[in-house]
Amino acid sequence: MNAGAEERLARAALTRVVEPGDVRAGRWLSEHGPQAVWECLRERPAPPPLPGASEHVWRGLRLRAERVAPEADLAAVAELGGRFLCPGDAEWPRQLDDLDMARPVGLWVRGRPSLRFWALRSVALVGARACTDYGSRMAAVLGAGLAERGWTVVSGVAYGVDGAAHRGALSVSGPTAGVLACGVDVAYPPGHRELAGRLAQQGLLLAELAPGDHPTRSRFVLRNRVIAALTRGTVVIEAPVRSGSLVTARHARRLGRHLMGVPGPVTSGRSAGVHELLRGEGSVVTDADEVVELVGAVGELAPERRGPDLPRDLLPAQTAAVLEALPASGTSSLGSLAREAGVPPEVLRIRLGELHALGFVERVGDEWQLKGGGRRHSIV
Repeated sequence: MNAGAEERLARAALTRVVEPGDVRAGRWLSEHGPQAVWECLRERPAPPPLPGASEHVWRGLRLRAERVAPEADLAAVAELGGRFLCPGDAEWPRQLDDLDMARPVGLWVRGRPSLRFWALRSVALVGARACTDYGSRMAAVLGAGLAERGWTVVSGVAYGVDGAAHRGALSVSGPTAGVLACGVDVAYPPGHRELAGRLAQQGLLLAELAPGDHPTRSRFVLRNRVIAALTRGTVVIEAPVRSGSLVTARHARRLGRHLMGVPGPVTSGRSAGVHELLRGEGSVVTDADEVVELVGAVGELAPERRGPDLPRDLLPAQTAAVLEALPASGTSSLGSLAREAGVPPEVLRIRLGELHALGFVERVGDEWQLKGGGRRHSIV
């Protein structure tokens, strides 16, 4: 059942007052409801602080509440073709409820697709902003591969791995969603203004912060819990040991989501954080098929990897044994070959005839040798 108009107004207002992931505020919402919390913040004269808030914090929240106009914010996002989602709405992704008291107060969304539907089959691709060409290429390839298989690629619209993952999905006209640490109308980083516009038109943009709000360091960190909770698994592609993407990985692990990493060169500091994950609970993945095998339904297995088929792989066992009995260089007599291969002479002649017809061996007088005088590497 969708939230009522009064609850929607209260939650929209509170996204301007409380910071994302505020567990204390989440407890207030759970115990008193959004309308009561919003009214308490605006009440005159000022009531005592709600449980867990000091006088100093309470005064700061009330100061923020004075400038809030939720009707204007809702009108602003509607003008962008967007909407504001509340917990309990039909479009609300219920996996976000796993965040418990740190669950978003609400989500501001731009884009036509249903967030709940897209999030049902979604994977987070995260990693270093200052990534290498290898990291950028892997993010784009994984983004495209997952999107082609019908999986929504979720990331943070940042430079580096995030942007490459989004662009990979967009390159195949696949589903991708960007989770912002600012308002859905704010271009951040500025160099990704065009990318954010494409996500709003072809995919989804979502944020906990009201229109016009700008990012801070803490908001970037807290945004990562939403990326982890929204998706079935998180793939880390290049991350130094102090990378913010490892915060997303830790959230994913705590929430019971699949945790995956793309290995890089062991000499690269930009992959050191990924390698630490892989030494722990993370799973190695190298392509989209391997990701889907972990996060998908039973039976969605990655193809078995094997080397190329060689001509000798097709030989019957006894014929292969005769071929193995020939020396790497020089010739061998029928008697010597029969003993080495353990094959009767009359059968040996048949097998040598097969190998000769296939171009593996040649006759030298009454003896036999590998074709070309012993270039065994050409037949293995």
